[in-house]
Parts: sequence; C-alpha cells; structure tokens
Amino acid sequence: MDVETSAAGESHLIVTNPYDGRIIGTLPQSGPEAVDGILERARLGVVVSRGLSRFARHEILERAAGLLRERSEEAAGLIVREAGKTIRQARKEVRRATMTLSLSADAARSHPGEVIAFDAFEGSENRRGWFTREPLGIILAITPYNDALNLVAHKLGPAIAGGNAVVLKPSQLTPLTARFLVELLVDAGLPDEIVTVVHGDRHLAQALVAAREVRMVSFTGGFATGEAIARGAGLKKLAMELGGNAPVIVFADADLDAAAEACVSGAFWAAGQNCVGAQRLLVERSVYAAFRERVVAHTLALRAGDPQLESTDVGPMITEDAARRAQRLVEDAVAAGARVLTGHRRSGSVYAPTVVEDVPAPCELWADEAFAPVVALAAFDTEDEAIARADDTEYALHAATFTADIGRALRVADRLEAGGVMINDSSDYRIDSMPFGGAKYGGMGREGVRFAYEEMTQPKVICINA
Repeated sequence: MDVETSAAGESHLIVTNPYDGRIIGTLPQSGPEAVDGILERARLGVVVSRGLSRFARHEILERAAGLLRERSEEAAGLIVREAGKTIRQARKEVRRATMTLSLSADAARSHPGEVIAFDAFEGSENRRGWFTREPLGIILAITPYNDALNLVAHKLGPAIAGGNAVVLKPSQLTPLTARFLVELLVDAGLPDEIVTVVHGDRHLAQALVAAREVRMVSFTGGFATGEAIARGAGLKKLAMELGGNAPVIVFADADLDAAAEACVSGAFWAAGQNCVGAQRLLVERSVYAAFRERVVAHTLALRAGDPQLESTDVGPMITEDAARRAQRLVEDAVAAGARVLTGHRRSGSVYAPTVVEDVPAPCELWADEAFAPVVALAAFDTEDEAIARADDTEYALHAATFTADIGRALRVADRLEAGGVMINDSSDYRIDSMPFGGAKYGGMGREGVRFAYEEMTQPKVICINA
C-alpha cells in the first residue's frame, strides 16, 4: 500500500501485491472534510434500508451468496493478489464468506423478535404484546486485511439483515476485495445507498468514529487502535475484536501426531496473520521432546513462497515491514535466551515458518500477539502451571487443549480465560455461526452472524391494553 498526491492535491491509494510488489489497483482517498457528504449518503441509506422487508433483505443476501459461489475463483484470485493468502487458503475463505452471507440471509427473517407474556404478571392480565428487533441506523464498519473478504461479510451481512446502513472503511491494504463484495451485493439487488465504501487514513477514521450520527462502530484490528476508537467514539455502541495470543496445552495422554499436525496448521495458516492462530504451545514435560520433534518435522514439510501456486502452504506476509517485524521478534527472543528450532529466514515479505523454544515470558514474542508465522514451544509439569502460563496474557480470544481425558479437558476449558476453548483441535478452529470474541482485552461484544445481528439491532416493545 502506498499513497500518492496529484498536483491538484488529490490523494490516491495505491494497492500492491504483497508477494511481488506489483500495482494491482488505485483508488481515490478521502479526508475528514468528506465526512459530511459520507454521512448525507448514509442517512439516505438508513431510509432505504428500513424500507426493505425482512423477506427482501433475505433474498438479497441469499442471491449475493449465490453470486459469490459462482464467482468464487475470481474472488479467490483477488484475495491472493491483494492479501497474499495462498490460493488454497483463499478458496476456503471464499467458501466461508458464502456461508456468512447465507447465515445473514437466515438471520433477516429468523430473528424478528418475540412475544412478551404481559398477562403472566399481576395487573397486566389484559395486556398483550411483543418486541421486534429494529435497526440502529448508521453503522461504521472498520475491517482488517487478514480475512479481507469474510470479515467484511461478517460486518455487512448482519448489518443488512438488521435493516441498517453501513459506512465501510476496509483496510488500506486490501480495499479491492471489500469493494468486490459490495459490488456483488449491489448486483444481487441491494440498493447502493445502503453501503458507502470509503478509503482514507486514520484522520478520516477518527472523524467518522466521532460523528454523532454513527450509532455503532464495529471494528476488527489491533488493541491500540481499538482503545483510540473507544476514547473518541462518544455515546454509541462498540463491538471490537482486538486480537489474541492463543495458547495450546498438550497433555501427555494426547494423540501427539494429531496434535502436532493441528498446531502447525493453526500456527502458520495465512502466514500466521490470524488472530486465533496457535502462538504458544505448552507441552507436558514427559512428551515434550517427542512433540517438539513432530512439530519441527511438520513445519519443515511446509513450502513457503508464491501464493498463486497450488503447492504453496505459506504465502507472504502482508508487507515486507511486517516480515521484518517477525524477524525482529525472533531475534529479540533469541537475545533473551530463546532457541530457534527451524525457520527464521526472510526473503522480501516471505518469512519462513519458524519454531522457537524457551522464550522468556517478558519477551514480546511470548507476551503479545505476534501475528506472524512463528510458534513458541515450552514445557510444563502440572496442570495448574499450564493454565497459569496460558492465561498470562491480556489478549484472550481462543485457547486449545489436547488430551484423552474428557474430565480434564472440560476442567481445563472451564478454567481457561478465553472467548473460546477448542478441545483436541487447533485454537484457530471457527465456524461462522458461533459467537466469536475475546475475554479480557481481546475485545468486546461478539461476532458470529446471529450474535452480530443482535448487536446491530435493538428491541422495540409493542404493548396493547385490551
């Protein structure tokens, strides 16, 4: 991503391929001075969206899912060029986005409200009524680069299902994929005033966040940005997913082969740029050496490089600066006493899948979200120790544990502080209908279509005195 300014003072966003640096698109940028015009269009979108029946919203979203299914290879190719995901991973993201739109279509007509039993209370025997779920109005959606299609679908789908208008500010690194989805929705029959796509830097974002007419900000991204949004938003709803640092606890009775395979997949999917990716592997000491050997072997089998090739397992990071940061995190950990087991090689924006061990807890690589193709191994002796080390982070989206003892699995899941705990599976497992969000500073509110739909609507009570 780069920005250029013309002689007339107009600013343009230059979108580049993270693997080879080629320019793949140029888009006009807006500054804070454009906010009044953006909100004027969004106000019209509110009126239009409220006027659509639930059936109409359902039909539009279902048609959009069908169109995305038909154009899946085109969408996947765009994700590869713009976000650097491998083609196989991009195809999976497209399938998930298709499901997200279908789930949103279902939400449009499956969650209209409920009957209220007024007559169950003394003094209200002659009253009857219900509540409906009504739109909030204008929703500002700010989306990241790492799931450039599906995370946009997770904001637009429920918002449209609920009858809202949306101002969408996608990542400056992956705006073309977001625009592709919006154009698909319009092709499916969505009035184009309902979603307004904007591009600009943090100054535009700050002005939109502070706008009184925006009734909700739905944000996925980093903690520092989320904190700044909370400070500037004023009195409006906030839904935020702010990152993770997922621990995986592997007990001695686990299937080590299955656990190692799942952990390596979870650590290096999307070049590690995955908020629920496995980052810290805590392994019972008696099987530590055997598990370490399996993890290293699986990692060495991965092919990193050109994301367009079917044979590539790990593509580039989103920018060369991101790859340099990953390299620096590992170098800092090694300087503090950690040891590299494999990887730690960089070629441009491609950083080889890297496994390290004995990372001291104060290191950034252990304490914070790496968001890189790096996984850290550590041994533990007791269940209590494993849980304490797993929970020693401020960001708690997902966690995982591998064990053959169902009692222990449920006990550990109950004790771990996380928005979700996967048992005998990688921390990065997710389906698009489940509630998704963080504990502690991992976020506020929940995504997952039905849950986002509820966040993006409000109850309205109707009571009849008969």
